[in-house]
Amino acid sequence: MSRVCPITGKKTIFGNTISRRGKAKYLGGVGRKTTGISRRKFKPNIQKVRALIDGRIVRVRVSAAAIRLGVIVKPPKRVNPKAESKSQ
Repeated sequence: MSRVCPITGKKTIFGNTISRRGKAKYLGGVGRKTTGISRRKFKPNIQKVRALIDGRIVRVRVSAAAIRLGVIVKPPKRVNPKAESKSQ
């Protein structure tokens, strides 16, 4: 299973992390120097949620952004008839 959201298309992307030393010139130093560059990953926040798709309740893996945008419609809460009869 890949870490890709089928709705928003978010997936793992790559970037760099830059290690630096020194003090910035505007703070009174001689300037910042780069001492190393290494690769890093930016992973999407993929969640497993139950969603209503074509009238059926299906478990899907979608990004948190899709849930926040309201693209995913969550099913209504199930009611336990035994617990309901006890409360009355």
